[in-house]
Amino acid sequence: MSGLRDKSVGIFCCLVLLVVSFTSLYLRYVASLVPADSLLVASEGNLSINLDYTLNFGARQDVETRTSWKAPIIWEGMFDPKLYDQKHIQKKSSVALTVFAVGRYLDAYLKTFLTSAEQHFMLGLQVTYYVFTDQPDKVPHIELGPQRSLKVIQVEKHSRWQDISMMRMKTISDTIESEIRHRCNYVFCLDVDQEFKGRFGSEALGDSVAQIHAGFFKAPQQSLTYDRNPKSKAFMESGDYYYHAALFGGLCEHVKSLADHCFLGIMEDKLNDVEALWHDESHLNKYFWLHKPTRLLSPEYCWDQVSNKDNIQVIRLIWAPKHYDTLRTK
Repeated sequence: MSGLRDKSVGIFCCLVLLVVSFTSLYLRYVASLVPADSLLVASEGNLSINLDYTLNFGARQDVETRTSWKAPIIWEGMFDPKLYDQKHIQKKSSVALTVFAVGRYLDAYLKTFLTSAEQHFMLGLQVTYYVFTDQPDKVPHIELGPQRSLKVIQVEKHSRWQDISMMRMKTISDTIESEIRHRCNYVFCLDVDQEFKGRFGSEALGDSVAQIHAGFFKAPQQSLTYDRNPKSKAFMESGDYYYHAALFGGLCEHVKSLADHCFLGIMEDKLNDVEALWHDESHLNKYFWLHKPTRLLSPEYCWDQVSNKDNIQVIRLIWAPKHYDTLRTK
């Protein structure tokens, strides 16, 4: 009886969360009807900058450089970094970088993540780091460069790492709505267990930015690990590419739309006692299948150091060594 009662309480909580979430989304829609001149905006650079006409799509004959829907796939040799930086600096583009450092992940990865970002991430642009953690007093002090700032936001530590991963989508959406959209034009959301190794610059900025998973960028369609459970909201029979949830971004409104989609899908799955195969990553892949990204980043921008390196000329970001047995809560 206690198990049935616990499940009923869980279902009730999920229903309450869904009602609150849909109500919140509706209120945000109503707010969007308010004339733009009465709202606080980030800066004059909040309009998307399109320099794709300058890309050299033929510079890399060894890899795919454009999708079937004509979105660019960014590889070394395709772009002029000085041109991109000059235009974005001129337009005062500003970028929020969100990262979750919860539990043991803070001690293991956060300092390296932030110090390497200071060396390589969006140099020359205004950048605000948003560190979400359950231990604000343990966030390391990092010497920040000009136009760089850091904000620490306390979040709950869930009992399972899967829930930490999935529930970040609601936190990202709420923070975009309450703060980021008033300060920054673009948002990038990254996992903390990564380290910047080379330029990660303004060429990566776009309306809706997806990261091709390094482990699958040469894999045949049938081996891509979409969630193929028809009971899940993340269900997909096939797709375009397999995208990595360790890195996604874009203009604030696009990232918020993605986060809302993933969160509501996760909550509906919980009501149906379902959990997607790869949690929020499965829901992210479903979103990008329904809403094609306007810019794809090649595996240079999120490399695992294990996959075949034949086509990789530059490594911009790497996965740090994983120690899941000691870092993750079961």
